Amino acid sequence: MNSVQEHRNEAPETVQCMVITVSDTRTKDTDKGGQLMQELLRDAGYTVVDYIIIPDDTSTIQSVIHQSVIRDDIEAILLTGGTGISPRDNTYEAVHSLLDKELPGFGEIFRYLSFAEDIGTAAILSRAVGGVIGSKAIFSMPGSTGAVKLAITRIIAPELGHVMREIYKTK
Repeated sequence: MNSVQEHRNEAPETVQCMVITVSDTRTKDTDKGGQLMQELLRDAGYTVVDYIIIPDDTSTIQSVIHQSVIRDDIEAILLTGGTGISPRDNTYEAVHSLLDKELPGFGEIFRYLSFAEDIGTAAILSRAVGGVIGSKAIFSMPGSTGAVKLAITRIIAPELGHVMREIYKTK
């Protein structure tokens, strides 16, 4: 058995997740990306302990992340929305500036898969980002249902337990 498989075998069976949709227009009824994220996380065996929608405002995003990081019932924070390059997209800057450790491979693989399987060269516009803040994993991805499905099913769900195992290993 290789070391990656050993690490996965040592990973926690579930992870307590917070889902945050960043949008100035969506409501819980119209937030298809946030709803899909919750469904896919649960289907993968993870627990969604909280879900909120917040405006695309740097200080609001950072405040909610700070509040989430200190909660004992949250291990991973997953954001959807606000990752584009329009003037109103602030999620990347808000998340990236708080990271203790970046997981550059998350954004790189997300863009690669987006390019290869879905949107072609428009993938360069995606600013998906992942990393660690304190003892919490954090992943931020675009708000479309296609982006959420890709990020959760192909990257996050298969590795989230492994990510948490590595974070907890250093405690």
